[in-house]
Amino acid sequence: MKKTVNINLAGTFFHIDEDAFGKLQRYLDAIRRSLSDPLGGEEIIRDIEARIAELFSEKIETNTQVVSVKELDEVIKIMGQPEDYAMGEASYDDDMGDASKGAVPFESKTRSSHKQLFRDIDNKFVSGVSSGLGHYLGIDAIWVRLLWILITFLTSGTAILAYVLFWILVPAAESTSEKLKMTGEPINISNIEKKFNEGYQNVADSIKNADYDKYGDKIRKGSSNFFDTLGTVIVTILKVFLKFFGVILMVVGLMSFVSIIIGLFAFGTFGIYDNGVGLDMWHLVDASNTPVWVISILGIFAFGIPMLILFILGLKIVAPNVKSIGTSAKITLLILWLASLGVIAALAIKQASARAYDNSTITEVSVPVNASEIFKVKMRADKQYSYEVNRHGGLKLRTNESGERVIYSNDIRLIVRHTDDSIGKLIIERSAEAADFIEAKTYADAINYNYTLTGNELLLDGFFTTAMDNKFRDQEIEIVLYLPSDTQLIADKNTYSFHRNSSSYRDILDNGDEGRLLRITPEGTVCLDCPTSSSNSKDVNDDYYQDRNSNQYSNEGWEQEVEDGLNGTRSNVKSVDKMLEEKEREIQQLKDSLEKGKNIKVNITTETY
Repeated sequence: MKKTVNINLAGTFFHIDEDAFGKLQRYLDAIRRSLSDPLGGEEIIRDIEARIAELFSEKIETNTQVVSVKELDEVIKIMGQPEDYAMGEASYDDDMGDASKGAVPFESKTRSSHKQLFRDIDNKFVSGVSSGLGHYLGIDAIWVRLLWILITFLTSGTAILAYVLFWILVPAAESTSEKLKMTGEPINISNIEKKFNEGYQNVADSIKNADYDKYGDKIRKGSSNFFDTLGTVIVTILKVFLKFFGVILMVVGLMSFVSIIIGLFAFGTFGIYDNGVGLDMWHLVDASNTPVWVISILGIFAFGIPMLILFILGLKIVAPNVKSIGTSAKITLLILWLASLGVIAALAIKQASARAYDNSTITEVSVPVNASEIFKVKMRADKQYSYEVNRHGGLKLRTNESGERVIYSNDIRLIVRHTDDSIGKLIIERSAEAADFIEAKTYADAINYNYTLTGNELLLDGFFTTAMDNKFRDQEIEIVLYLPSDTQLIADKNTYSFHRNSSSYRDILDNGDEGRLLRITPEGTVCLDCPTSSSNSKDVNDDYYQDRNSNQYSNEGWEQEVEDGLNGTRSNVKSVDKMLEEKEREIQQLKDSLEKGKNIKVNITTETY
């Protein structure tokens, strides 16, 4: 059992055992004695302690870990022993002479430090960004400044924003250790003292060569220059905004992370017990057959980890001194995130490929039509599923008469067309999607759909069903009814939503003609009971809008009302045009009779349209 001591080294607390503490004290005392010039010695010692504290922080993994003699020896090996070199002002002037005598500089015995980006405030023109970049890139600062000016002109001033970001984000090299990191020199005792002596010598030279009158004027006018003041103001304002932005990131990240955890955990729990709201619908659309709890875990990793990182980023912005998560934790989170994204991508590809192909099965039956009777078309509902039917996409889950859960849908399209044959025909096309054509045709064949043709009345189901095991495959039905010329047709008003088709479907049954007596022609339909006078037209329109408000008619919104009114007007115009054509033929016959000299008495009835 060893006694431990708590020490404060350069503002950082460490737990160190008693043996290592004594050795560290002796090491620092030896360094103090080895300093050739006592002037500035305390500042050199502070820089050395800061470097030792930095090395200790790299070697310990937790705040409770104790620094032992082993860690101290590794640090001393990096920093160097005081007796390994002879320091002093003369030693820096005679480095080459020492090398020729066989003395090996200590830098060759220690590891080289890689360069780090800092702002060189000792050689700054504005903020030291260009000087720091010059040290990091190994070029003179003047070329970096010229490059900033060139880029500023080429980017119309956008480079100024980048310069300000460098100013804010890149720290200034203030301590001796930071200045050594900036130039890439090893951070050891000799270099720390050398750097301090160089700075002290520069100050001494500047004092010797100073123009005291000039400095006196500067003291009277103030020691701060314009750029320092401007930089202080800009940096302060941007720091405030940066802190506020960090708070926003923390709130958004934490709330999103907690919401994702709670939501997906609850969803996954329902999935384990295979119950809960929405799980039936989930099973219908999930073609990959992946367990719900697996999807939940993948979702937590894929979406929760970025929100956690967002929270940590905001926390670091608000409180930069907060210790970051360890490297092993970062690597673990990265691996989990990438793995979850990969699995989700694979499942998404499988889900998409499950509906990559579509196929259909077609049923065609003859429809005998008696021209002397009116042919009626109507959609029907099944009360065990719904009391009325209207066309819409999607699907629902219903229970059939056997108590089995089935997929229920109203995705049915009705099209009426003219045929030159003497009899009509009914074509029913069932379609579905799957991973290949054969499987798609199998799912299309599995659609249950019925109709009834009794005399001149055709009853079409306004729905179809399929087994729940078939899942959602974008199943739909398209019904095309071909009728010969001069067929008299009445489409029930409940067919309205099923034949709302664009012109590309070549549907001759217009919306608004439901409930009207229509005659089928090669050109389309002619309304036989539509009003021909303006007064009757108004009454019919009033009846039409009353019917629109009835329970038998599907209200599709104000856009559809406008469309229905236009379709009704088009039907009236068609009937008027037809009657005008008949009157023109009568007039032409009259003219032909007069030319032939026939004495024919013709009664002409004038009507107002």
